[in-house]
Amino acid sequence: MTEPLPAPAVAPGWQPLPPRARSLFRVTDALLLAVLLGFAGALSASVLDFDLAAALGFAGIVAGLGLGLATGGYRHRRTQWVLDEEGFAVARGRWWRRETRVPATRVQHLDLKHGPLERRWRLATLVVHTAGSKFGALSLSGLDAGDAEALRDRLARQLDIDDDAL
Repeated sequence: MTEPLPAPAVAPGWQPLPPRARSLFRVTDALLLAVLLGFAGALSASVLDFDLAAALGFAGIVAGLGLGLATGGYRHRRTQWVLDEEGFAVARGRWWRRETRVPATRVQHLDLKHGPLERRWRLATLVVHTAGSKFGALSLSGLDAGDAEALRDRLARQLDIDDDAL
């Protein structure tokens, strides 16, 4: 019998997403992959045989649901954030670890988004818009709604303090 994988290590200062965000990630990944794999299965089989298209489309939907549930849980476990005196950072992934840091001095404005599924689980998406690039925004979904508001307010205060120094 194999032992379960250990929980991902959270470095000091780094915060994981709340446990209820796992449900959001699983639902969104499952729906997206079910539609994509179902469509791809039906489309590829329609070239061969009409009866086969329905069966492969259904198989794609089932496979997409299962794969989406797995990838959503993985995405949740491997996403962390930190806010310190230097700025805001988000780390994602395990094999291809990607850490994005936005210095507080580069923040232009902040947005909070609450989609229908996020509202269902009392979650929010924090969007940090940065100066100096055309597509300069760092987005983190799955945050607790209260934490997202606190992060937005703290980053805004850091921005106001930095503006006063100029």
